[in-house]
Amino acid sequence: MQTEMPVEQFRYVDTMIRLDNVRSLGNRIGEEIAVSDWLEITQARIDQFAAATGDMQWIHVDPARAAADSPFKTTIAHGFLTLSLVSALMRDAIAFAGLRMAINYGLNRVRFVSPVPSGARVRGRFALRAVEDAGEAVQVTWTATIEREGADKPCCVAEWIVQYYPVGTRG
Repeated sequence: MQTEMPVEQFRYVDTMIRLDNVRSLGNRIGEEIAVSDWLEITQARIDQFAAATGDMQWIHVDPARAAADSPFKTTIAHGFLTLSLVSALMRDAIAFAGLRMAINYGLNRVRFVSPVPSGARVRGRFALRAVEDAGEAVQVTWTATIEREGADKPCCVAEWIVQYYPVGTRG
């Protein structure tokens, strides 16, 4: 189902927003731009992250001990696993046209507000905080909120900076 959005340069492609010109974001400061689909956080994903990072703390990788000793009664995802999903959740929510590349420039602020139990589903909400020229790039600061299905509080809130290089720039 495709639905036209009333704002020029934005349109829905299924549940994804297609952005034809990243510079057009400048007139949307303070607005929520997109919401991703839900993504299940499986124990296998948690275990793979633990293996990749060397963070094998039992609260993440030992379901039996977590059931007995954790206040959550199950394993939980690493906070940095949750944060690392921001890019993938963004790609699920917004299709940027006319870009040569996008560079993750960094984070100003990150808070892990509530845990993500194994088996939970999360999604990303992306609100526009700032847009500025950065040489040949357009630097966009997002407020990325990762929420867990059915939870009262978000799991993670991050001020995330991305530099977008339109086609035709050298970067």
